[in-house]
Amino acid sequence: MTLFVGVDIAKETHYAAMTDQHGVILIEPFPFQNSKSGFDLFLGSILSFLQESEKLIIGFESTAHYADNFIHFLVSNNLFFKVINPLVTSSLRNANIRNTKTDSIDALLICSALYKEEQKNTLHRDETFSEIYSLCCSRRNLTKMRTKAKIQLVSYMNRIFPELAPFFKNNLHINTSYALIKEYPLPQSIKKVRIDVLTRLLIKASHGRYKKDKALELKKIAGESIGIPSHSFALQAQMAVNQIELYDEQIASIDKQLEAFVNNFDTPLKPITGLGHLEISVILSVTNNLNNFDSPSKVLAYAGLDPVVRQSGKWHASKSRMSKRGNSLLRYTLIWASYNVCKNNKTFMNYYLKKTSEGKSHYAALGHCAGKLVRVIFKLIKSNESFNLD
Repeated sequence: MTLFVGVDIAKETHYAAMTDQHGVILIEPFPFQNSKSGFDLFLGSILSFLQESEKLIIGFESTAHYADNFIHFLVSNNLFFKVINPLVTSSLRNANIRNTKTDSIDALLICSALYKEEQKNTLHRDETFSEIYSLCCSRRNLTKMRTKAKIQLVSYMNRIFPELAPFFKNNLHINTSYALIKEYPLPQSIKKVRIDVLTRLLIKASHGRYKKDKALELKKIAGESIGIPSHSFALQAQMAVNQIELYDEQIASIDKQLEAFVNNFDTPLKPITGLGHLEISVILSVTNNLNNFDSPSKVLAYAGLDPVVRQSGKWHASKSRMSKRGNSLLRYTLIWASYNVCKNNKTFMNYYLKKTSEGKSHYAALGHCAGKLVRVIFKLIKSNESFNLD
Protein backbone atom coordinates (compact mmCIF):
# COMPACT_ATOMS: atom_id res chain seq x y z
CA MET A 1 0.00 0.00 0.00
CA THR A 2 1.13 3.54 -0.76
CA LEU A 3 0.59 6.32 1.75
CA PHE A 4 0.45 9.95 0.62
CA VAL A 5 1.45 12.89 2.80
CA GLY A 6 0.45 16.35 1.60
CA VAL A 7 2.23 19.35 3.09
CA ASP A 8 1.03 22.90 2.59
CA ILE A 9 4.22 24.98 2.84
CA ALA A 10 4.13 28.41 4.47
CA LYS A 11 6.69 30.83 5.84
CA GLU A 12 6.34 29.86 9.51
CA THR A 13 3.61 27.24 9.99
CA HIS A 14 3.12 24.29 7.63
CA TYR A 15 0.12 21.95 7.50
CA ALA A 16 0.34 18.21 6.81
CA ALA A 17 -2.20 15.43 6.23
CA MET A 18 -1.98 11.74 5.30
CA THR A 19 -4.24 9.56 3.15
CA ASP A 20 -3.95 6.06 1.77
CA GLN A 21 -4.21 5.12 -1.91
CA HIS A 22 -8.00 4.85 -1.58
CA GLY A 23 -8.32 8.43 -0.34
CA VAL A 24 -9.07 7.46 3.25
CA ILE A 25 -7.78 10.13 5.63
CA LEU A 26 -5.33 8.56 8.06
CA ILE A 27 -4.11 11.79 9.66
CA GLU A 28 -6.30 14.86 9.73
CA PRO A 29 -4.53 18.10 8.73
CA PHE A 30 -2.30 19.31 11.56
CA PRO A 31 0.06 22.28 11.87
CA PHE A 32 3.79 22.10 12.55
CA GLN A 33 6.33 24.89 12.81
CA ASN A 34 9.19 25.60 10.44
CA SER A 35 11.69 24.57 13.11
CA LYS A 36 13.54 21.48 14.33
CA SER A 37 10.85 20.68 16.88
CA GLY A 38 8.19 21.16 14.22
CA PHE A 39 9.97 18.89 11.76
CA ASP A 40 10.45 16.25 14.47
CA LEU A 41 6.70 16.45 15.22
CA PHE A 42 5.93 15.94 11.53
CA LEU A 43 8.30 12.98 11.23
CA GLY A 44 7.00 11.28 14.35
CA SER A 45 3.38 11.71 13.25
CA ILE A 46 3.79 10.14 9.81
CA LEU A 47 6.18 7.35 10.78
CA SER A 48 3.74 6.11 13.41
CA PHE A 49 1.42 5.00 10.56
CA LEU A 50 4.10 3.53 8.30
CA GLN A 51 4.51 -0.24 8.14
CA GLU A 52 7.51 -2.03 6.62
CA SER A 53 5.66 -3.09 3.45
CA GLU A 54 4.17 0.35 2.81
CA LYS A 55 5.51 3.06 0.53
CA LEU A 56 5.49 6.67 1.65
CA ILE A 57 5.32 9.64 -0.75
CA ILE A 58 5.50 13.19 0.61
CA GLY A 59 4.38 16.01 -1.62
CA PHE A 60 4.12 19.79 -1.55
CA GLU A 61 3.67 22.63 -4.00
CA SER A 62 6.56 24.52 -5.56
CA THR A 63 6.88 27.56 -3.27
CA ALA A 64 10.15 29.29 -4.16
CA HIS A 65 12.60 29.14 -1.23
CA TYR A 66 10.13 28.49 1.60
CA ALA A 67 10.43 24.72 1.22
CA ASP A 68 14.23 24.56 1.08
CA ASN A 69 14.73 23.88 4.80
CA PHE A 70 12.00 21.25 4.78
CA ILE A 71 13.54 19.60 1.70
CA HIS A 72 16.92 19.48 3.42
CA PHE A 73 15.26 17.78 6.41
CA LEU A 74 13.57 15.18 4.18
CA VAL A 75 16.78 14.42 2.30
CA SER A 76 18.67 14.06 5.59
CA ASN A 77 16.13 11.45 6.70
CA ASN A 78 16.10 9.60 3.34
CA LEU A 79 12.42 10.38 2.73
CA PHE A 80 11.05 10.40 -0.83
CA PHE A 81 9.19 13.52 -1.86
CA LYS A 82 7.62 15.07 -4.94
CA VAL A 83 7.16 18.71 -5.85
CA ILE A 84 3.67 19.34 -7.21
CA ASN A 85 2.89 21.93 -9.86
CA PRO A 86 0.53 24.50 -8.23
CA LEU A 87 -1.61 24.36 -11.39
CA VAL A 88 -2.53 20.77 -10.48
CA THR A 89 -3.82 21.59 -7.01
CA SER A 90 -5.51 24.70 -8.37
CA SER A 91 -7.45 22.60 -10.89
CA LEU A 92 -8.51 20.22 -8.12
CA ARG A 93 -9.63 23.15 -5.98
CA ASN A 94 -11.63 24.67 -8.84
CA ALA A 95 -13.30 21.32 -9.49
CA ASN A 96 -14.86 21.54 -6.04
CA ILE A 97 -18.27 23.21 -6.03
CA ARG A 98 -17.31 25.08 -2.85
CA ASN A 99 -14.74 27.80 -3.54
CA THR A 100 -12.76 27.23 -0.36
CA LYS A 101 -9.05 27.60 0.28
CA THR A 102 -7.40 26.94 3.63
CA ASP A 103 -4.05 25.49 4.62
CA SER A 104 -5.65 22.31 5.98
CA ILE A 105 -7.76 21.79 2.84
CA ASP A 106 -4.71 22.40 0.64
CA ALA A 107 -2.81 19.67 2.49
CA LEU A 108 -5.54 17.17 1.57
CA LEU A 109 -5.64 18.49 -2.02
CA ILE A 110 -1.94 17.78 -2.32
CA CYS A 111 -2.59 14.20 -1.15
CA SER A 112 -5.15 13.88 -3.96
CA ALA A 113 -2.70 15.38 -6.43
CA LEU A 114 -0.03 12.88 -5.39
CA TYR A 115 -2.41 10.03 -6.06
CA LYS A 116 -3.78 11.38 -9.35
CA GLU A 117 -0.52 12.59 -10.81
CA GLU A 118 1.58 9.61 -9.74
CA GLN A 119 4.97 10.28 -11.33
CA LYS A 120 3.97 13.47 -13.17
CA ASN A 121 5.30 16.92 -12.30
CA THR A 122 8.06 15.45 -10.14
CA LEU A 123 11.20 17.46 -9.80
CA HIS A 124 13.67 16.65 -7.08
CA ARG A 125 17.21 17.99 -7.14
CA ASP A 126 20.04 16.62 -5.08
CA GLU A 127 21.81 19.10 -2.85
CA THR A 128 24.65 19.84 -5.28
CA PHE A 129 22.27 20.76 -8.09
CA SER A 130 20.06 22.66 -5.65
CA GLU A 131 22.99 24.89 -4.71
CA ILE A 132 23.93 25.46 -8.34
CA TYR A 133 20.28 26.19 -9.18
CA SER A 134 20.19 28.74 -6.35
CA LEU A 135 23.30 30.43 -7.77
CA CYS A 136 21.76 30.51 -11.26
CA CYS A 137 18.58 32.10 -9.90
CA SER A 138 20.63 34.65 -7.94
CA ARG A 139 22.58 35.50 -11.07
CA ARG A 140 19.37 36.06 -13.01
CA ASN A 141 18.01 38.33 -10.27
CA LEU A 142 21.27 40.30 -10.14
CA THR A 143 21.19 40.69 -13.92
CA LYS A 144 17.65 42.04 -13.76
CA MET A 145 18.59 44.52 -11.02
CA ARG A 146 21.68 45.60 -12.97
CA THR A 147 19.54 46.19 -16.06
CA LYS A 148 17.14 48.31 -14.01
CA ALA A 149 20.06 50.34 -12.62
CA LYS A 150 21.40 50.88 -16.14
CA ILE A 151 18.03 52.17 -17.33
CA GLN A 152 17.86 54.51 -14.34
CA LEU A 153 21.37 55.80 -15.05
CA VAL A 154 20.45 56.69 -18.62
CA SER A 155 17.32 58.43 -17.34
CA TYR A 156 19.32 60.56 -14.88
CA MET A 157 22.00 61.48 -17.41
CA ASN A 158 19.42 62.43 -20.05
CA ARG A 159 18.23 65.06 -17.61
CA ILE A 160 21.52 66.48 -16.37
CA PHE A 161 23.82 65.90 -19.36
CA PRO A 162 21.92 64.71 -22.49
CA GLU A 163 24.94 65.32 -24.73
CA LEU A 164 27.11 62.77 -22.89
CA ALA A 165 25.55 59.65 -24.46
CA PRO A 166 26.26 60.76 -28.07
CA PHE A 167 29.84 61.58 -26.98
CA PHE A 168 30.26 57.91 -25.98
CA LYS A 169 28.54 56.68 -29.17
CA ASN A 170 25.21 56.27 -27.36
CA ASN A 171 26.65 53.81 -24.87
CA LEU A 172 27.01 55.12 -21.33
CA HIS A 173 27.73 51.64 -20.00
CA ILE A 174 31.49 51.57 -20.47
CA ASN A 175 34.25 52.02 -17.91
CA THR A 176 35.23 55.47 -19.22
CA SER A 177 31.69 56.77 -18.88
CA TYR A 178 31.31 55.31 -15.40
CA ALA A 179 34.61 56.82 -14.23
CA LEU A 180 33.60 60.23 -15.56
CA ILE A 181 30.13 60.14 -13.99
CA LYS A 182 31.52 59.13 -10.61
CA GLU A 183 33.88 62.12 -10.61
CA TYR A 184 32.07 64.76 -12.69
CA PRO A 185 28.40 63.90 -13.33
CA LEU A 186 27.35 67.48 -14.13
CA PRO A 187 28.55 69.43 -17.19
CA GLN A 188 29.20 72.43 -14.90
CA SER A 189 31.84 70.45 -13.00
CA ILE A 190 33.44 69.29 -16.27
CA LYS A 191 33.71 72.91 -17.40
CA LYS A 192 35.55 73.82 -14.19
CA VAL A 193 38.05 70.94 -14.09
CA ARG A 194 41.53 71.50 -15.59
CA ILE A 195 42.10 69.94 -19.00
CA ASP A 196 45.13 67.95 -17.80
CA VAL A 197 43.12 66.41 -14.94
CA LEU A 198 40.27 65.49 -17.26
CA THR A 199 42.71 64.07 -19.82
CA ARG A 200 44.39 61.83 -17.22
CA LEU A 201 41.01 60.51 -16.07
CA LEU A 202 39.94 59.65 -19.63
CA ILE A 203 43.28 58.06 -20.55
CA LYS A 204 43.33 55.91 -17.44
CA ALA A 205 39.70 54.81 -17.66
CA SER A 206 39.82 54.08 -21.40
CA HIS A 207 43.33 52.55 -21.39
CA GLY A 208 44.54 55.21 -23.81
CA ARG A 209 41.62 55.26 -26.23
CA TYR A 210 40.36 58.68 -25.10
CA LYS A 211 43.12 61.31 -25.02
CA LYS A 212 43.47 65.08 -24.86
CA ASP A 213 41.50 65.71 -28.05
CA LYS A 214 38.54 63.88 -26.54
CA ALA A 215 38.94 65.82 -23.29
CA LEU A 216 38.80 69.09 -25.23
CA GLU A 217 35.72 67.91 -27.13
CA LEU A 218 34.07 66.90 -23.85
CA LYS A 219 34.74 70.32 -22.34
CA LYS A 220 33.22 71.97 -25.38
CA ILE A 221 29.95 70.00 -25.29
CA ALA A 222 29.77 70.49 -21.51
CA GLY A 223 29.89 74.25 -22.05
CA GLU A 224 26.99 74.05 -24.49
CA SER A 225 24.91 71.53 -22.53
CA ILE A 226 21.20 72.08 -22.03
CA GLY A 227 21.14 69.73 -19.04
CA ILE A 228 19.38 70.51 -15.77
CA PRO A 229 21.97 71.45 -13.09
CA SER A 230 20.39 69.12 -10.53
CA HIS A 231 22.66 67.86 -7.75
CA SER A 232 20.02 65.35 -6.67
CA PHE A 233 19.98 63.72 -10.12
CA ALA A 234 23.78 63.83 -10.15
CA LEU A 235 23.92 62.00 -6.82
CA GLN A 236 21.44 59.39 -8.02
CA ALA A 237 23.47 58.89 -11.21
CA GLN A 238 26.60 58.29 -9.14
CA MET A 239 24.73 55.85 -6.92
CA ALA A 240 23.44 54.02 -10.01
CA VAL A 241 27.00 53.62 -11.30
CA ASN A 242 28.11 52.24 -7.94
CA GLN A 243 25.20 49.79 -7.96
CA ILE A 244 26.01 48.62 -11.49
CA GLU A 245 29.65 48.02 -10.60
CA LEU A 246 28.62 46.13 -7.46
CA TYR A 247 26.26 43.94 -9.48
CA ASP A 248 29.08 43.31 -11.97
CA GLU A 249 31.33 42.09 -9.14
CA GLN A 250 28.63 39.86 -7.66
CA ILE A 251 27.76 38.36 -11.05
CA ALA A 252 31.45 37.71 -11.74
CA SER A 253 31.74 35.98 -8.36
CA ILE A 254 28.83 33.68 -9.18
CA ASP A 255 30.24 33.01 -12.66
CA LYS A 256 33.49 31.91 -11.07
CA GLN A 257 31.70 29.34 -8.92
CA LEU A 258 29.59 28.09 -11.84
CA GLU A 259 32.70 27.73 -13.98
CA ALA A 260 34.41 25.71 -11.26
CA PHE A 261 31.34 23.47 -10.99
CA VAL A 262 31.26 22.77 -14.73
CA ASN A 263 35.03 22.15 -14.86
CA ASN A 264 34.78 19.59 -12.06
CA PHE A 265 31.59 17.90 -13.29
CA ASP A 266 31.79 15.16 -15.89
CA THR A 267 29.18 15.94 -18.53
CA PRO A 268 29.04 15.36 -22.30
CA LEU A 269 27.70 18.89 -22.79
CA LYS A 270 31.13 20.53 -22.49
CA PRO A 271 32.24 19.92 -26.11
CA ILE A 272 29.15 21.68 -27.53
CA THR A 273 30.40 24.97 -28.91
CA GLY A 274 27.94 27.64 -27.88
CA LEU A 275 27.23 26.22 -24.43
CA GLY A 276 29.17 28.08 -21.76
CA HIS A 277 29.47 27.36 -18.06
CA LEU A 278 26.31 29.37 -17.34
CA GLU A 279 24.13 27.52 -19.86
CA ILE A 280 25.44 24.11 -18.76
CA SER A 281 24.93 24.99 -15.09
CA VAL A 282 21.32 26.05 -15.68
CA ILE A 283 20.45 23.00 -17.80
CA LEU A 284 21.99 20.53 -15.35
CA SER A 285 20.70 22.15 -12.15
CA VAL A 286 17.15 22.90 -13.30
CA THR A 287 16.62 19.39 -14.68
CA ASN A 288 18.70 17.58 -12.03
CA ASN A 289 20.93 16.29 -14.84
CA LEU A 290 17.74 15.01 -16.57
CA ASN A 291 17.25 12.41 -13.83
CA ASN A 292 13.64 13.56 -13.42
CA PHE A 293 12.71 13.23 -17.11
CA ASP A 294 12.26 10.20 -19.33
CA SER A 295 11.71 11.98 -22.66
CA PRO A 296 12.79 15.22 -24.39
CA SER A 297 9.15 16.29 -24.76
CA LYS A 298 8.77 16.44 -20.97
CA VAL A 299 11.85 18.64 -20.72
CA LEU A 300 10.36 20.97 -23.33
CA ALA A 301 7.06 21.03 -21.44
CA TYR A 302 8.82 21.81 -18.17
CA ALA A 303 10.63 24.68 -19.87
CA GLY A 304 7.38 25.98 -21.38
CA LEU A 305 8.69 25.47 -24.92
CA ASP A 306 5.91 23.08 -25.91
CA PRO A 307 3.25 24.38 -28.34
CA VAL A 308 -0.22 25.34 -27.17
CA VAL A 309 -2.72 23.07 -28.90
CA ARG A 310 -6.15 24.52 -29.74
CA GLN A 311 -8.77 22.18 -31.28
CA SER A 312 -12.52 21.82 -31.05
CA GLY A 313 -14.53 19.44 -33.23
CA LYS A 314 -13.32 19.83 -36.80
CA TRP A 315 -11.63 23.14 -36.06
CA HIS A 316 -7.86 23.19 -35.59
CA ALA A 317 -5.84 26.33 -34.92
CA SER A 318 -3.65 27.13 -37.90
CA LYS A 319 -0.94 28.60 -35.68
CA SER A 320 0.29 27.77 -32.21
CA ARG A 321 2.49 29.55 -29.71
CA MET A 322 4.79 28.14 -27.06
CA SER A 323 3.03 27.69 -23.75
CA LYS A 324 5.56 29.62 -21.60
CA ARG A 325 4.10 27.90 -18.53
CA GLY A 326 7.24 26.18 -17.33
CA ASN A 327 10.53 27.20 -15.78
CA SER A 328 11.37 30.62 -17.24
CA LEU A 329 15.07 30.36 -16.39
CA LEU A 330 15.41 27.09 -18.34
CA ARG A 331 13.32 28.44 -21.23
CA TYR A 332 15.39 31.61 -21.61
CA THR A 333 18.65 29.66 -21.32
CA LEU A 334 17.65 27.13 -23.98
CA ILE A 335 16.60 29.87 -26.42
CA TRP A 336 19.85 31.77 -25.83
CA ALA A 337 21.92 28.57 -26.02
CA SER A 338 20.25 27.55 -29.29
CA TYR A 339 21.16 30.95 -30.75
CA ASN A 340 24.81 30.46 -29.80
CA VAL A 341 24.87 26.88 -31.05
CA CYS A 342 23.37 27.96 -34.40
CA LYS A 343 26.20 30.45 -34.84
CA ASN A 344 28.80 27.75 -34.21
CA ASN A 345 27.27 24.61 -35.73
CA LYS A 346 26.42 24.07 -39.39
CA THR A 347 23.70 21.49 -38.73
CA PHE A 348 21.84 23.79 -36.36
CA MET A 349 22.29 26.79 -38.66
CA ASN A 350 20.83 24.85 -41.58
CA TYR A 351 17.89 23.87 -39.38
CA TYR A 352 17.39 27.51 -38.37
CA LEU A 353 17.50 28.64 -42.03
CA LYS A 354 15.03 25.90 -42.97
CA LYS A 355 12.53 27.19 -40.38
CA THR A 356 12.94 30.84 -41.42
CA SER A 357 12.48 29.83 -45.08
CA GLU A 358 9.13 28.33 -44.04
CA GLY A 359 8.03 31.80 -42.95
CA LYS A 360 8.76 31.53 -39.26
CA SER A 361 10.09 34.55 -37.40
CA HIS A 362 13.54 34.68 -35.84
CA TYR A 363 12.35 33.75 -32.36
CA ALA A 364 9.93 31.11 -33.64
CA ALA A 365 12.82 29.49 -35.51
CA LEU A 366 14.96 29.68 -32.38
CA GLY A 367 12.18 27.93 -30.48
CA HIS A 368 12.40 25.02 -32.93
CA CYS A 369 16.19 25.03 -32.61
CA ALA A 370 15.82 24.93 -28.82
CA GLY A 371 13.64 21.83 -29.22
CA LYS A 372 16.29 20.23 -31.38
CA LEU A 373 18.97 21.17 -28.85
CA VAL A 374 16.95 19.57 -26.03
CA ARG A 375 16.70 16.33 -28.02
CA VAL A 376 20.45 16.34 -28.60
CA ILE A 377 21.21 17.12 -24.95
CA PHE A 378 18.82 14.38 -23.81
CA LYS A 379 20.54 11.83 -26.06
CA LEU A 380 24.03 12.88 -24.98
CA ILE A 381 23.33 12.73 -21.24
CA LYS A 382 21.24 9.55 -21.27
CA SER A 383 23.72 7.64 -23.45
CA ASN A 384 26.84 9.52 -22.27
CA GLU A 385 27.92 10.10 -25.86
CA SER A 386 30.18 12.81 -27.22
CA PHE A 387 28.82 15.68 -29.31
CA ASN A 388 29.46 15.40 -33.05
CA LEU A 389 26.87 16.66 -35.52
CA ASP A 390 29.27 17.81 -38.22
